[in-house]
Amino acid sequence: MAVEGVTGDLIKVVSLLGAGVVAVPLFKRLGLGSVLGYFTAGLAIGPYGLGLFSHPASVLHVAEFGVVMFLFIIGLEMQPSRLWNLRREIFGLGAAQVTLCGALLTGVGYAYGLPLPAAFIAGMGFVLSSTAVVMQMLNERGETSTPQGQQAVSILLLEDLAIVPLLAVVALLAPFKGDTGSGWLSFGIGVASVGGLVLAGRYLLNPMFRLLALAHAREVMTAAALLVVLGAALAMQLGGLSMAMGAFLAGVLLSESSFRHQLEADIEPFRGILLGLFFLAVGMSLDLGVIAAQWRLIALAVLAFMSVKALGIFIVAKLFRSRTREAVTRVALFSQGGEFAFVLYGAALAAGIFDGQVNAIASATVIISMALTPLLAIALDRFMPPEEASLDGVELAEGLNGRVLIIGFGRFGQVASQALLARGFSVSIIEVDVELIKAAADFGFKVHYGDGTRAEILHASGAERAEAILVCVEDRNTADRIVAVSQEAFPHAKLFVRAFDRGHSMDLIRAGVEYQIRETFESAMAFGTAVLLGMGVPQDEAVEIAEDVRRRDAERLDLQVASDIYAGVNLIRGNAPIPAPLTKPKAAGRVHGNVPDDVGDF
Repeated sequence: MAVEGVTGDLIKVVSLLGAGVVAVPLFKRLGLGSVLGYFTAGLAIGPYGLGLFSHPASVLHVAEFGVVMFLFIIGLEMQPSRLWNLRREIFGLGAAQVTLCGALLTGVGYAYGLPLPAAFIAGMGFVLSSTAVVMQMLNERGETSTPQGQQAVSILLLEDLAIVPLLAVVALLAPFKGDTGSGWLSFGIGVASVGGLVLAGRYLLNPMFRLLALAHAREVMTAAALLVVLGAALAMQLGGLSMAMGAFLAGVLLSESSFRHQLEADIEPFRGILLGLFFLAVGMSLDLGVIAAQWRLIALAVLAFMSVKALGIFIVAKLFRSRTREAVTRVALFSQGGEFAFVLYGAALAAGIFDGQVNAIASATVIISMALTPLLAIALDRFMPPEEASLDGVELAEGLNGRVLIIGFGRFGQVASQALLARGFSVSIIEVDVELIKAAADFGFKVHYGDGTRAEILHASGAERAEAILVCVEDRNTADRIVAVSQEAFPHAKLFVRAFDRGHSMDLIRAGVEYQIRETFESAMAFGTAVLLGMGVPQDEAVEIAEDVRRRDAERLDLQVASDIYAGVNLIRGNAPIPAPLTKPKAAGRVHGNVPDDVGDF
């Protein structure tokens, strides 16, 4: 019997890992994101799919530690000074969003026919967006450290804090509990728990890690990292607070520690696996029986709650002077309910504020909204046009007459301009990045707004009078379009072009530009020469070697332009060992199969 039990548990573990391994890459390949992949995989192996798990709540309780560890890692990136700088966003933007959305959603619940206490709890539960979903999506989009990402983190922190007074309110609203002081007692215990954790983190954690580091035992440091995260989570839970909030505070307290990077490396593998498990468990928890019986009501609830919450988020975003696209992006990220709703709804069920049916419908509404969030974000990226940058304080290209026209004023164009300006040439510069134009003005540059791919803009930029046009843009396709337009409309102007890689250089040479250079070639040459000097090679010899490398590269490029990318390969010095054959081959070797198009800068 024991063996059968172990086998059954092993089947469940294998099915969890297998579902994630199969679904997540598939959904990411389809452009749907990993979160939706986990949800779908959980639904497939849950009680209403293959039935491998009959009690998904037990998996969800374990998987919540993924969210806990995620918040700990976020805390490691949020030094106290940085967190203090976000106080306006946390207690201003976050509080405004929670308050307005809570009021609006309470009205929705009341309109549904719920008693006012139940409507309030249902609405406030939906206000608490999913930290796991939002942070995972920000992570995948690379926006966690952007100003918009920091605002999102601030709102999530305030929502996590809100669970504390909301649980106290549940105790106050409980119909069969007369001791109203217990709610305020819980609140006081929560505040005391936070204070105790702050003191422990300030005076105990760093000395503890210094002592453990002396042991030079990697596994002990990993165990200590897990102890800190789970211990902080336990302390908060015992105080009636969010485990995730405890882990976040522990991370913040260790954010300026010299052990920060070691802790992050130790926790990251556990975080990734458990967070994926959390999404799987949420997918399993979707009760298809309740949805089938109440599908009209649940569909209307999802639509009403998400729409009204979206309206509240958008209003608050505009009140805090966010641009329209930023406001819509925040709507797409935050218009769902989250994992803390399950905690709040469970407390409301135990207190008698919810009955079983209301709890099931409210929970299903939250889960479906979580599943819809990745789809909303995808729809935003694909169908919403990018917001046009404000041109306030930026001059359009018109009536320019410099001897040299520079198109693109990023890192490359800025350096390229210096020699021309030093010689006294008149230089006109156009760029499409408004923020870059404004930043350049602070350093004494006059840069005009203009799209170099359009002939009329080049006319306005003085291209017909310019002796040379410097194409310094980063994007290869954009550079090719500028070259084509310039050659057709301004054949007299000499074209000097920044090339993306060797293949791009070959295309530009074939197109007949006067000069092209691979954007990293000269810096890499200087770097290699500096290494030779640093390794003790005499300067004359290092310079001679560099010139030989340049000669070989130029000779090989000529051969490639006349043939293909593999021409002149014998001119490259490689480091792969060349085994000597035991017997001389009777015939020359031949290449079989397809040759890849992109071979980098070789």
